[in-house]
Amino acid sequence: MSQRKCPICGRPAEPAYRPFCSRRCADVDLSRWLTGAYRAPAVEDEREDDPPSGPPDED
Repeated sequence: MSQRKCPICGRPAEPAYRPFCSRRCADVDLSRWLTGAYRAPAVEDEREDDPPSGPPDED
């Protein structure tokens, strides 16, 4: 069985910090989550049958 590598620095993972090698790498990963570095781009679906999103026109 091959030893897994830390996703942050590539060193062998330590069981106490798995999947990371150290507390530092775990904190780097957490920081990336909290700052939004890990995100998937969103594509909004604009349909023509949807009502306008602004306030209604007053005549």
